Amino acid sequence: MVMPNSALFEQGMKTRRAILGDKHVDAATARISDLDRDFQTFITETAWGTVWSNPDLTPRERSLITLAILAALGREEEFAMHVRATANTGATQEDLAQVLMHVAIYSGVPSANAAFRLAKEELKKVQGEDR
Repeated sequence: MVMPNSALFEQGMKTRRAILGDKHVDAATARISDLDRDFQTFITETAWGTVWSNPDLTPRERSLITLAILAALGREEEFAMHVRATANTGATQEDLAQVLMHVAIYSGVPSANAAFRLAKEELKKVQGEDR
């Protein structure tokens, strides 16, 4: 599969791998098709190469912001992925609990409740992988 070869794309892949891990990125890359190739390039360059690579916020801070937004919007698949990524961002379980308390206040208890449930499931999986 041919992937773009721009500096922004390369930076995006480096950051994406650092945050999500090689296993996740390799699997996602293997699933790219003609339908979503341009979209995958766009998110790699924009989300990962521009936003996540910007040094003005730490990976931990970006992780917490991302988790709050995804929980508030009820984006369970992406939320779960970013919970797993906390192993690479420095965001702690205590950080996650505090973020979800904010979600409860500003987005609603049902959103936070669903996110807490999913976070517990994902953290259990991550902790099982470390053994």
